[in-house]
Amino acid sequence: MRPGALVRPLIQTTRGARPCDGHQPAPSRWFLPRMMRCRMSDRPSSVRGHLATLGAYGFLAQEPVILAALTSGDPILLIGRSGTGKTFLLNSISEALGLEHRHYNASLISFDDLVGFPYPDEAKATVRFLETPATVWGAESVLIDEISRCKPEHQNRLFSLVHERKVQGLALTKLRYRWAAMNPCSTDQSNGEDYLGAEPLDPALADRFAVILEVGDWDDLSDSDRQRVANPAGEGVSSNDGGRLKAALTRWQADFAAQLDHCPAPLVHYVCAVTTALRDGGIRLSPRRARLITRTLLAATLVERFTADTLSSPASERLFRAVLDASLPQRAWGATPDADKVAAAHRLAWDATMLTGTAQWLHHFHLQRPLDRKARLLLDACPDPDTGTLAVEQLLANESPARAAAFALAAYPAAVAGDLPIGAEAVNDLGRLAQPVLTVDGEIGWQERWGQQDSTHPELAAYAPVLKRLGAARRERAQQLLYFCLTHKLAVDAPREFEQEFHRCVQVFGKGRTA
Repeated sequence: MRPGALVRPLIQTTRGARPCDGHQPAPSRWFLPRMMRCRMSDRPSSVRGHLATLGAYGFLAQEPVILAALTSGDPILLIGRSGTGKTFLLNSISEALGLEHRHYNASLISFDDLVGFPYPDEAKATVRFLETPATVWGAESVLIDEISRCKPEHQNRLFSLVHERKVQGLALTKLRYRWAAMNPCSTDQSNGEDYLGAEPLDPALADRFAVILEVGDWDDLSDSDRQRVANPAGEGVSSNDGGRLKAALTRWQADFAAQLDHCPAPLVHYVCAVTTALRDGGIRLSPRRARLITRTLLAATLVERFTADTLSSPASERLFRAVLDASLPQRAWGATPDADKVAAAHRLAWDATMLTGTAQWLHHFHLQRPLDRKARLLLDACPDPDTGTLAVEQLLANESPARAAAFALAAYPAAVAGDLPIGAEAVNDLGRLAQPVLTVDGEIGWQERWGQQDSTHPELAAYAPVLKRLGAARRERAQQLLYFCLTHKLAVDAPREFEQEFHRCVQVFGKGRTA
């Protein structure tokens, strides 16, 4: 049984910091892990950070991202094992800010708990709700605990609360912060700790949370934080930092509102680049997610006081990576993205954004996934032949053999004619790949399965409908490319889309020759 399981209330409402007589814990602390609280006077002065001042330890590395979400007002989702301080942290923040706060247990809550009991008005024209101290209408902050255990019908109702600050289509005019917490879902558990009923969060709902943070366990705490966490002194004391966090947020929020309509270009460029790079690596981020990342980045740079002069510093890069890691919604449904792919996407996007001159162009070239966009960038914006040569050679080495062959076949005529900004070495490399495509020579080996008669080679069966609809010249080019892939056993998963991309690439290079 988790700590506090017997005394955790279904709904908790608090307002600001509450006094404590030293014997009876304040009601707002009954459900918190006891190990996470110690008195302000017991906290060493060397402890840095707003969250440590509230008694929430182990969050120093994640603090800039959390403070950024508080600055932007965008939703936060914390994922972690039981007793790691998820609920404690969020309720402590609400107390320090003096918010009218609601804490709901999503696994037990009914809709009446959220909105109150409906009744018709005197004219019987509309329905009103009988409010209680626990209903959501007057709340300034809301914590939906155990959100992954929520019944599907309630999850749909919470969707508009998280996304739009609305319930039943009615605006919650006072609501500023929407937070949630959950254990690791049932598809992402290990070490013998099984959270029954913790299901993957619906991807559409998860995508509404701007910040999704994994909360560390005991092994992730420093020795000094372990000492502070294990200290039972001051249990039940409400969080009160003397208004320090509230004053800081007021400044950050004013700066955020002032800059939101004039977001620094490097932030937007980085987000566009990293979203593209991740999607190319099979990690999809939605267009909505791209905007949320930019908002979080803007807020985080304000919190950390980065300026235009320091935005390209190593510290700034670490902040960008931290924001990216906290913006991947896949972990909410148990599909943690490949760390190597995330690191590679970040590096590519960072270099493409922060480097200057030819290095920046080269990274932009590789960020373009479609071959025709690479072709257009090579023709229109390549700074010099040496850079163009390097770009072509890296493309031919890093793309799949089928895509490299398609690019070579499309580009080679323009390269031979001297119409591309590349050197002789790149022309030769394009020729080495293009020549075997132009003179396809090979055998197709294939054997029918036992009991089958008059069946067709599977790749030929897939290519035939694609080639059938093409004009003569386009069909001849496509036939050369697809038959080359066939004889060299190069997989083409979507032949129609592959041929269309190849044709657009041919058109770009063809127009470049006649321009």
